[in-house]
Amino acid sequence: MGVRPYILQPTEIGHQSPRRRNIPNRSGARHPDMRIDHHVLTLTTGPAIHVLDLTPRLRGLLAQSGVRAGFVTVTSRHTTAAVVVNENEARLLQDVREVYPRLIPPGDGYLHDDIELRDCPPDEPRNAHAHLLAMLLGSSEVIPVVDGDLDLGTWQSVLLVELDGPRERTVGVQVCGE
Repeated sequence: MGVRPYILQPTEIGHQSPRRRNIPNRSGARHPDMRIDHHVLTLTTGPAIHVLDLTPRLRGLLAQSGVRAGFVTVTSRHTTAAVVVNENEARLLQDVREVYPRLIPPGDGYLHDDIELRDCPPDEPRNAHAHLLAMLLGSSEVIPVVDGDLDLGTWQSVLLVELDGPRERTVGVQVCGE
């Protein structure tokens, strides 16, 4: 008998109560101490490039779960927003807002911005620069949990980087462990 995959059920946007599961191992036995809690955070971002610190919310969800050892997965559910681990320092964030547009300038003749040549609504934003930046930054992070806390370095935070704001965004958070 093969291992059956574990599938999470869809969660409503804004739903904050966790979905808990008792996970079977390869032999089909259950691990009563192992849990998976799934949350969806709904956030409103600022204009253009905007950075939100998710760390306090993640620590709250982790404390609520009771998980002492495991990991937290954080995923942007959008193609023009990224999730990164870095320092939440005002001058660095100002550098981000100034450097990203120089790295991949908006309106620089990207094919994705040729709205007339694409099969999309006529009011589709010309935001290829945001898609390209999101691909470079990445859409998710996995953070170890040790002794009931996120195992981050002294200056590290988990950040949502909005690249095409302002918008309402959702972030998937999965707390796994025991």
